Amino acid sequence: MSRPKKPSTRVSSFPWGPGRAPLKRRTFLRGAIGGAAISLALPTLDAMLDPSGAHADGTTAGPIFGVFFWANGLPWHAGMGGETAGVSYPDLWTPGSTGVGYAPSELLMPLSRHSVSVVTGLEPKTAVPGDPPGQGDGHMRGFMVAMTGDRIRPEGFDHPSHTLTALRPTLDQYVARHPEFYGDQPSRFRSLQVGISEARFHDYGHWNAVSYNGPDSINLPILRPTQLHDQLFSVPEDLVALGRRARMLDAVMDDARSLRGQLGARDRSRVDEHLQHLSEIQRRLDLSAATCETPARPTDSGDLTQKLDAMSELLAVALRCNLTRVFSFMLTSPATTHVFSNLGVTDGLHKTCHDGLWDRVRITQSHQMELFARFLDVLAATTEPTGTTLLDRAAIWGTSEYAEGWKHGTAEMPVVIAGGACGGLRRGVHVRQPRGNLCTAQLTMWQALGLSDTTWGWNGGETSDVFGELLG
Repeated sequence: MSRPKKPSTRVSSFPWGPGRAPLKRRTFLRGAIGGAAISLALPTLDAMLDPSGAHADGTTAGPIFGVFFWANGLPWHAGMGGETAGVSYPDLWTPGSTGVGYAPSELLMPLSRHSVSVVTGLEPKTAVPGDPPGQGDGHMRGFMVAMTGDRIRPEGFDHPSHTLTALRPTLDQYVARHPEFYGDQPSRFRSLQVGISEARFHDYGHWNAVSYNGPDSINLPILRPTQLHDQLFSVPEDLVALGRRARMLDAVMDDARSLRGQLGARDRSRVDEHLQHLSEIQRRLDLSAATCETPARPTDSGDLTQKLDAMSELLAVALRCNLTRVFSFMLTSPATTHVFSNLGVTDGLHKTCHDGLWDRVRITQSHQMELFARFLDVLAATTEPTGTTLLDRAAIWGTSEYAEGWKHGTAEMPVVIAGGACGGLRRGVHVRQPRGNLCTAQLTMWQALGLSDTTWGWNGGETSDVFGELLG
C-alpha cells in the first residue's frame, strides 16, 4: 500500500518566512505499519502561530478540563458539624483568610506553589429520598454531587451491598460531550481516564472508577503507564503481529524528515526534542515494566509515586499534542483500602478513618495533597510556544467523596480549582460560603471554560449562582 498523502501546506507567499506556509494546528507525522496508515500528533510549533502568538489557521488551542480525585476526604474537625461537632482536632484545610493571596493551610501548603484556588464551606444540596434507605451515606451522596451535580439514582440502589449508580454523566464526560467545548474539531480521545492506586473497597461497579457516562455505565481508568502509552502512541492491537519489530517512531521518520525541511531552526529543534521525549518515555517504560505490573493492593508508596509520575508525563504529552483536552485522574478510588505503609499506617485508609485514627488520617491526606501537587508540577513544567503552560490552559476540579471519613460527613466538602483556564479563572483565591451549594462551584467552572451554561444541578441542587471572585 502506498503511503498516505500529506495535505499540501505550500503557498506562493507567507509573512512568517519566505516560501513557508503556516502549519495547521492538527498537523500529524504520517507513516504505515503492516499496510495500515498511522499518524503521530505534534506539539504546537512556531510554524502554527502567527506573529501575535495565535494559531495561524485561525484556531486556538482551547482550555483543558480535568478532574483530580482522592479518596476519604479530609481529617475531621468540629466545624464539620454533625457527629464531629464535639471533637477538638484543628481544621487543617480552611485558610484563615479569604480573597486573593490567602495564606495556605497545612494541607493546602503543597498546592500553594501552583496558586490554586479553594472554595470552602460547600455541601451537597440534593434531596435524599427515604426509599430505598441509605442514600444519605456520604460515601455515595457526597461523591455523586461532587462529580455529577445530582444525587444517586434511587432505582436499583442497595445500601447493604453498596450497589449504586449515577443519574447522569460525571463532570469530565459532561464537558467532553458539550458541543461548545470541542465544537466540530474533537480530539482523538474526547477524554482519558487514568488511575494510580489499584486498591479497591469492592471489585464491582462504582468502587472502581470516578467517571460515568450515565446510569450503569462507568469508564474504568487506565491503571498502567504501559497501557496508557500503548493507547496513545502504539500500533493497534490487531497489527501487533504484522509489525512487532516496527517502531511507531521509525514509521513516521520519513514524514518527520520531510516536515523538518519546511520548518525554521527553532521548530526543527522542537520536533527533534518531541520525538526524543517520546522515545525516552518508551525507554523508561521498557526498563520499569515490572514496576507497572503492581499487585491489586499496592503497599509501596514509592510505586504509587513512580506510577503517578509516569502517568502525569504521558498525560502531559497527550494534552500537549491535542490527543485529548479532558481527563479524570483517580489517585485513589472511592473508599480506598490503599495501605500507606511508607507513612507508618498499617491498615487501609478506609478502615483507618472508621477507627478514628485522626493522626494517621492527617499524614495520609497530607501525602495525597503532595501527590496532587506533584501532578500539577508536570502540567506547570510543560510549556508551549505561546509561552503558556498546560496548567495555564487547564481548569482542574480537585475533590473527594465527602468531607471526612470518620462519620462520612458531607459538610465542608473539599474543593480545589487549579489552573487558569486560558484566562477564564483567577488563581490563588479563597472563597468561603458556609453551607453553600456545591453546584455553584461547578457552574463557575463551566463559565470559566467559556460554556454558555447558566444553571447547574438537579433534585434540589439547582443554582444559577457563580463565584464571581474566581472568574477571570
